[in-house]
Amino acid sequence: MISMVQNVAVDCADAYGLARFWSKVTGAPLDPDDAPGARETQVLLPGGPVLYFNEVPEPKTVKNRIHLCLRPSSTRDAEVERLLALGATLTGDHRNADGTGWAVLSDPEGNEFCVLRSDSDRAGHPARG
Repeated sequence: MISMVQNVAVDCADAYGLARFWSKVTGAPLDPDDAPGARETQVLLPGGPVLYFNEVPEPKTVKNRIHLCLRPSSTRDAEVERLLALGATLTGDHRNADGTGWAVLSDPEGNEFCVLRSDSDRAGHPARG
């Protein structure tokens, strides 16, 4: 027997608003049944688990123990700029002068995620990240 990952759940204050942010990040649609004011929403990632957003009363207070790592189709640096324009915040910059490394961003509710190097970025520098 095995278990399949059904979704990645994110506790939040505004489920619909945060799901809209992540829908723009991933280019994946919201569940068609979701609407403003919904306390539970989903971003339907193609071929993968669902991003599930659930409203909770308590605010985020510490660093996430689990987070998403994104590998962009554009360059890492172009994707960081796009995500900042969508409302993300740069919270940790681990990019190196030689082009290796990654950036840590936070979504509008403070949940951390990483932006790794794209395949084209990695072609010149095969180190991890």
